[in-house]
Amino acid sequence: MRQIILDTETTGLEWKKGNRVVEIGCVELIERRPSGRNFHKYLKPDCAFEPGAQEVTGLTLEFLADKPDFTEVVEEFLDYIRGAEVIIHNAAFDVGFLDNELVLAGPQHGRMTDHCTVIDTLAMAREQFPGQRNSLDALCKRLGVDNTHRHLHGGLLDAQILADVYIALTSGQEEIGFGLPQDGQARAEPVRHAFDASNVGLRARVMPTPAELEAHAARLEKLRSKGGGTCLWDVVEAPAVAQTLQPA
Repeated sequence: MRQIILDTETTGLEWKKGNRVVEIGCVELIERRPSGRNFHKYLKPDCAFEPGAQEVTGLTLEFLADKPDFTEVVEEFLDYIRGAEVIIHNAAFDVGFLDNELVLAGPQHGRMTDHCTVIDTLAMAREQFPGQRNSLDALCKRLGVDNTHRHLHGGLLDAQILADVYIALTSGQEEIGFGLPQDGQARAEPVRHAFDASNVGLRARVMPTPAELEAHAARLEKLRSKGGGTCLWDVVEAPAVAQTLQPA
């Protein structure tokens, strides 16, 4: 299964007002593991930033002046996403902008959904956490994904963070290691395991912390007190998982 985690940065909030895409960041997952084959482009717009947008991204027209425009990278971009499941947070925003860029580049390019399937993690989060804040930052906090290195919005950085959030949303695992230090050393909580993108054949192993083991034991005792001294975990689950729950 090939998945692309995608994020864009733009000159403003609405493409209908003439705003344009200035950055595209994509992370490729193969069988839910980062392949290292990413797509990242800064783009030169033909318009100014709206008030506030430049501060959010840290990008300037001066920096973007020598970058390609979308028409110069459109074929490379479509080749990259073609046939993939593209995962976006608040997909309507990014797809609206990218569809507009495709229209401006020429009708022969079609729309995003002509080339890929789009999955919206915002819709997934709202289903899992109804009535709660489901911004990317809020999900990072709720799911234990480290985003302390995110000081400005950036297409590739946000795509890497969203990849961790998506894995957590869909499997309960924590982040897959995009925010790890370059030397690969372990960090403090909330991250409890690291995934090395260079070893894409390995699966990260999530280990409980001592505090989680203690909370688990306390919960079982409460269940036993209500169940006459035993609980279903003791009968069915404990033999199969006892070794796994031992701290390393």
